[in-house]
Amino acid sequence: MTSPADASPSLASHLRDWFDDLRIAASLLTRVPMPHPEGAVPSGLTRSQRAFPLIGALIGLVVGLVYAALLALHVPVLAAAALALGASAALTGALHEDGLADVGDGFGGGRDRTAKLTIMRDSRLGTYGAVVLVVGFATKLAALAALPPALAIPGLMVAHGVGRAAIPALAAKMPFARADGLGKNAGRPTEANAIVAIVIGAILALLLLPLGTALLALIVAAIAVAAVAFLAWRQIGGVTGDVFGAAEQAAEIAILVLIAARLA
Repeated sequence: MTSPADASPSLASHLRDWFDDLRIAASLLTRVPMPHPEGAVPSGLTRSQRAFPLIGALIGLVVGLVYAALLALHVPVLAAAALALGASAALTGALHEDGLADVGDGFGGGRDRTAKLTIMRDSRLGTYGAVVLVVGFATKLAALAALPPALAIPGLMVAHGVGRAAIPALAAKMPFARADGLGKNAGRPTEANAIVAIVIGAILALLLLPLGTALLALIVAAIAVAAVAFLAWRQIGGVTGDVFGAAEQAAEIAILVLIAARLA
């Protein structure tokens, strides 16, 4: 039988692991400077993916607070929504938006798998990528502006949190299309850690949204992520960091639109 003395160090170790995971996840998903834990190893980088939805929820909280502050200053709703989305891009370095644009360019402009992967690695923005970015931004803008102010913060927290949960879910199951790159370097999380991320995302939705809306939000997010994953498998035979970004954006957009459609 485990004694209280044995259990206490074990609990402290688990809490320390989670704190380390949050720091690593924040350094990966945001531009906030975060010192890596001492003695961090590649397995810690992979394990940290379980904390992605928590960092996503914090990103959504910050964006929501910016939006609420702008509305309190009587900034017009559309302008406030646009500036809040701009704050989101500044906070994250537009990491996932960049992935969405690269996927649009690669899948839209490449003739074969090799060409698609080459285009996706090109830092220049093409026509397909620009169109996808504009459509994605405009959709998020319209959905956010349509939300009642009281629902903006919880809606953004769920959208960003569940969107980030999609990354470890895909990384745990899908083959990697490249032998290198950001997605590959982040590693393949264990199924257990991917499930933890999914459960955290689901709990966020259930705690922050009405039950029916939360369940529908999870369903539409799952459909959006599955669609991106299937398209990536057909187009390039697997996932990359850009595909992770596109999947996150697809889930985020789907959830915001669903919430706006039901509760606006």
